[in-house]
Amino acid sequence: MVFDFLRRAEKAAPEQKASATGRVVAFGTSGRTVWSARDTLSLTKNGFQGNPVGFRVVKLISETAAALPLVLQDAARRYETHPVLDLIRRPNPAQGRADLFEAIYAQLLLSGNAYLEAVPGIDAVPGELHLLRSDRMSLVPGPDGWPVAYDYTVGGRRHRFDMTGPVQPVCHIRSYHPQDDHYGLSPLQAAAVALDVHSAASAWSKALLDNAARPSGAIIYKGPDGQATLSADQYDRLVSEIEANHQGARNAGRPMLLEGGLDWKPMGFSPSDMEFQKTKEAAAREIAIAFGVPPMLIGIPGDATYANYQEANRAFYRLTVLPLVGKVTAAISHWLPEISSRMVSREGLNSVSRSCPPVLVSARKGG
Repeated sequence: MVFDFLRRAEKAAPEQKASATGRVVAFGTSGRTVWSARDTLSLTKNGFQGNPVGFRVVKLISETAAALPLVLQDAARRYETHPVLDLIRRPNPAQGRADLFEAIYAQLLLSGNAYLEAVPGIDAVPGELHLLRSDRMSLVPGPDGWPVAYDYTVGGRRHRFDMTGPVQPVCHIRSYHPQDDHYGLSPLQAAAVALDVHSAASAWSKALLDNAARPSGAIIYKGPDGQATLSADQYDRLVSEIEANHQGARNAGRPMLLEGGLDWKPMGFSPSDMEFQKTKEAAAREIAIAFGVPPMLIGIPGDATYANYQEANRAFYRLTVLPLVGKVTAAISHWLPEISSRMVSREGLNSVSRSCPPVLVSARKGG
């Protein structure tokens, strides 16, 4: 019969395929013609490397959080000397404590994820700690949804960290994401529209500066016989002369010599032109709010939310810095004792490992 092929298709077993990396993040493509891309690399390039407000808020949070002193303590006492403290003071030959934690906080703010690798040492405590770039990491979920491995890809080569063994080589710290079970949500994604608006306003200001910091005008032509149009050669010559001699900062203030029939009519700023600076300040304020930074701390004018600068600093520490530090130190404190206890045999565990493991906390929060 004509429709037999449909019945055969129904009986055929559907082919099942699974991605090697098991990515669960789906990026929408709507608005790509207007807005910048929303992947981690594009957001970092446009929102951190190419935007002064995004750069400043990320540096302010990460440097302030990394500057907080950390202590190691348990329910009984606070440790002055401990292998974990030695590891934190010098996590690897290239970084100190402040360098490593600044990078961790910055990765969380830029991508929503931070990955720490533990290098086995000769004792119970890992020998080194290294931060891995979030844009190079891919989570591999198992049948139950929990990660079974992490793939680190760079230069066409891939290294897999197995998470099913007794030792967990990677500590994944992530921000909350309401629609993703495996990857965190970056504040840059929430502030992406404001970043695009701020960058577009800066580009408009730069174009205005290149045009001698004044709006464009109009050249009106009236011929001797009343004609209002130029010939093709006359038009091309006029455009070339204006581009060569009357545009750019180096030509600012140069008088324009117009031949017969040409008249220059300058144009003033329109109301929309006058609102550009306010739009730029509003976008900068939205970026700061998305990261939890009081706008007055980064010099945004017109913000009177806080009575003074001191109160803004207190709110910044209490509402942004301390929760971020608490989140990171809690994850590391849970991961380090677990990985340390499995790097040695049961007979080799010291009294500190057998007792309630100590935790890292910020001195200001725990003291």
